[in-house]
Amino acid sequence: QVQLQESGGGSVQSGGSLRLSCGVSAASYCMAWFRQAPGKEREGVAIIDSTGATDYADSVMGRFTISQDNAKNTLYLQMNSLQPEDEAMYFCAADAGLVRRRCVMGVKEFNYWGQGTQVTVSS
Repeated sequence: QVQLQESGGGSVQSGGSLRLSCGVSAASYCMAWFRQAPGKEREGVAIIDSTGATDYADSVMGRFTISQDNAKNTLYLQMNSLQPEDEAMYFCAADAGLVRRRCVMGVKEFNYWGQGTQVTVSS
């Protein structure tokens, strides 16, 4: 079973930056970051496959960057120009797949999840 552990969350002012990390216990073809704010559904933020191909939610395009270090089994999310609407619990997710395929950024596409790390943005 794949285990994931997020870190790097915290409190920042609007316009600030944070870098989230996710340690992963095993390789997975599709990996992604999701977030969930109080009273809202969990939503996809960014996704990456093992070839390095990425995609982003429209709301974070141009501000967030997802990346990975396969040698270290670590996933990252660089978040710049943070806004209050970005405030949420951020989750790392992996599908545990090994076969090359199209990665879809939906909650039901991922089998393994971290516990989350809180991001707070003050205006």
